[in-house]
Amino acid sequence: MRLSHLFALSVLTSVPAGGALAQSAAPSLALDPMFQDGAVIQRDRPVPVWGMAAPGATVQATLAGQSASALSGADGRWRTTLPAMPAGRGHTLSVRVQDGAEATVSNLASGDVFLCSGQSNMEFEVRQVTNADTEIAQANDQDLRLLLVARSSLPGPSAQVARVGSWASTTPQSVRSFSAACYFMGRELRRAHPDVPVGLIAASWGGSIIEDWLDEPSLRGLGGREVALDALAVYARDPVEGQRQWRDVSSRWWRDNDPGLGQGWNDAAFDDRAWPTMPTEGFWEATVPQLATFDGTVWVRTHVTLTRAQARQAATLSLGPIDDADSTWVNGRFVGDSQGWDTPRSYRIAPGGLKAGDNVIAIGMLDTGGGGGAWGPAADKALVLEDGTRIPLNQGWRYQVAAPLWELVNLPRTPWIGGSGLTTLYNGMISPLGPWGLAGVAWYQGESNVSAPEEYAVLLPALMANWRARFERADLPFLIVQLADFGLRRGSPGPSAWARLREVQRQVVNADPRAGLAVAIDIGDRYDIHPTNKQQVGRRLGLEARRLVHGDTVAVSPQPVSAQRDGEAIRIAYPANTALWIQEGGSVTGLQLCDAQDGCVWAEGRLAPGGIQVTSPAAATAALVRYCWADSPICNLYGPDDLPATPFELAID
Repeated sequence: MRLSHLFALSVLTSVPAGGALAQSAAPSLALDPMFQDGAVIQRDRPVPVWGMAAPGATVQATLAGQSASALSGADGRWRTTLPAMPAGRGHTLSVRVQDGAEATVSNLASGDVFLCSGQSNMEFEVRQVTNADTEIAQANDQDLRLLLVARSSLPGPSAQVARVGSWASTTPQSVRSFSAACYFMGRELRRAHPDVPVGLIAASWGGSIIEDWLDEPSLRGLGGREVALDALAVYARDPVEGQRQWRDVSSRWWRDNDPGLGQGWNDAAFDDRAWPTMPTEGFWEATVPQLATFDGTVWVRTHVTLTRAQARQAATLSLGPIDDADSTWVNGRFVGDSQGWDTPRSYRIAPGGLKAGDNVIAIGMLDTGGGGGAWGPAADKALVLEDGTRIPLNQGWRYQVAAPLWELVNLPRTPWIGGSGLTTLYNGMISPLGPWGLAGVAWYQGESNVSAPEEYAVLLPALMANWRARFERADLPFLIVQLADFGLRRGSPGPSAWARLREVQRQVVNADPRAGLAVAIDIGDRYDIHPTNKQQVGRRLGLEARRLVHGDTVAVSPQPVSAQRDGEAIRIAYPANTALWIQEGGSVTGLQLCDAQDGCVWAEGRLAPGGIQVTSPAAATAALVRYCWADSPICNLYGPDDLPATPFELAID
């Protein structure tokens, strides 16, 4: 699906001063909203320029003494391309048509433009980082320019597209709410190459999955999502019909997967008196000791007594947000289901749905990670009758566990919910950027896909291909932040989805000559998924940007090239002249040797000529060697410029 990123002629207005949208006073010409005073265009590459004009108009664009023209189509859209420009600043772009209408933007810089995207760790703002006050006070650079893209989730194409954000030079005011990792990357580039202006476009959405950042054709090409994409297309045309279709999908999942329905826990006649109780508000991990680490489905029930007059009325059941999904029943009748951890639930009960006397509200709740349950304030939970009578639901729930998450097939995600859907963030936040010239993309995402690393191995290359096509640059560099350490530590080796996804990121980058990896395994916080040391993330992204964009010789995180059996030892080889060193100790921590059945043991490693020598009784039968293979491992192997060695898994030759 393609989102039209141009203004309709009917909405053009006059130009306020100070970086407003470039357009003529007459409604016969407009530049795309991306073209604003103070914008940064990509140096050393042809410059696409596009906008709207009267149908059939000849449009001439001029920049730095170079001109090009285009003929607008029947829909009024036009596009032309101006010659490449070297790094510089103070440029003016003007476009005009034969009737005299003209649009102009000034103070343009020609430099390197980077798109920074992903989920909350890329969205994480400068004001939240370690030493934020000092960083903000020192943020002054007229040639480091920022564009913060507003959150926007769209189920399909839209002809009504406004400006996605405003270009601004770096000041303490503009940088406060900007992406920290992105800003510190840009600062690293400006320090290394002060003669090259840098433009940073930040477009992120906390908690988002990678599938929501790809366009529809890319996802359809991968297969397996046709039902959801078809429902999304219907929803874009007719939300009511789309919701009806998706309700069938969701109801089928609950019926086929959840044991609670099979045991009649949704029925009014079920006897729940033996069930334990939990509070009406708060995540169940924090309020019920037995559920402190539980992910999966839990059913809750409560009872409401009504008079005959009350029971004759229609009503609304308000439950507040439920993390992450629910299936809600009243007196054994299905009344609705929803997804979204922070989406308030409100379900209509038609006349006849209630009865005099005892009424049973039963809710199946699915938590896929993090907090779970109807966590919102108890004051938000009520049965509201048609006459305005409000019956609070604050007396607590009776609850019963139905199934742990590992026993369940993944619930299909509602495809139009921003952040957890399909294509909606591409439609709302990437497509509107048009073919804006880029030097590279910085991508920090993966936490929300950590449960399916094998899928991510397909999705990440697909995203890279999709965006390279979108921005019309087949060799567009991608800078990938490898997931930081997070989670509880373990005393023995074991499986780790976080480690598996890090390995996917490493392998995808290694397979792409125009990709780079910023390793963050040593700068996370095992108790906080949002570590505050974004300065180092930005510095490491900047090093990779310098290597791929400028061709600088910079340090990189060491990666092994092979693992070979050598008698009773395993030799892990690194590239020649790699300056490895160990932090605080004589041996490398976090090494594991694993057999063909994935049985792993710790192993001792020491620096040796050309790499690491690993000794262990398991060396003779080991099939794999792993380093820092855990959610939150302790890693002490480093290379030049204080860069940590990359976690890895290698087959032993």
